[in-house]
Amino acid sequence: MTLKKTLTIAGSDTSGGAGIQADLKTFQEHGTYGMNALTVIVTMDPNNHWSHGIHPIALDTLDAQLKTAFSTGIDSLKTGMLPTVDIIEMAGKAIEASGITDVVIDPVMACKGEDEVLFPENVDAMVKYLLPHAKVVTPNLVEAGQLSGLGTLHTVEDLQKAAEKIHAHGTKFVVIKGGKQLKHEKAADLLYDGEKHYLLTAEKTDTTYNHGAGCTFAAAITANLANGQSVKDAVYNAKIFVSTAIAHGWKLNEYVGPVMHGAANKFHKAEVDVVEL
Repeated sequence: MTLKKTLTIAGSDTSGGAGIQADLKTFQEHGTYGMNALTVIVTMDPNNHWSHGIHPIALDTLDAQLKTAFSTGIDSLKTGMLPTVDIIEMAGKAIEASGITDVVIDPVMACKGEDEVLFPENVDAMVKYLLPHAKVVTPNLVEAGQLSGLGTLHTVEDLQKAAEKIHAHGTKFVVIKGGKQLKHEKAADLLYDGEKHYLLTAEKTDTTYNHGAGCTFAAAITANLANGQSVKDAVYNAKIFVSTAIAHGWKLNEYVGPVMHGAANKFHKAEVDVVEL
């Protein structure tokens, strides 16, 4: 038996809900063989309201990891938190040299629970080194506002404008995650293929236990692409997967609750509607 090989180039979430931990769990749930190249370790301080500590990995260590993973013949990959311009550049050049086409860029700019964008100088580096090699880019509202230059996004119409600007940076497909801040009665995400806009919606789950949702969504898209799905099908099925995971999120401690990564393979799956705008 041969499994499709999926790679995450991302950070380690010590609490286990996001980052490479979420990615590898999601890869496993989709029947792919997951590997990782670690870019940063994120810690949480239990004595200071779970504040985040960022510990980048040395460049030579990252380079060695990338060489190891790419030597195995990767079918698809995703990126997550890339904390410095140098790391973004190294990851981008390695992806370009690999020739892999099923590339999902999750342009992580902040940790859950942190209001400020981390390392705002990285936005230009992402546009230069990552987006031209992406088949899919999956920003949330804040990240889409940064990548598009439009700032705060509120409505579906805002998402459409932002998606078109992000697409112009070279990525083939843009998926903007609406989240709770979007003015819409449902949990809505926008998919743009360069010509048409599609709105994917599911019922909202009234919960704060959604840590790792963005990583999980991007990882599910990555695994679906490795398994031969079209981008539209990969995004649609990833939306079902993550919506179900959010619906079964659980409390880890007083500060955070992660999604349940295996929920879609254990419980009734969420229903997702798609309409062309």
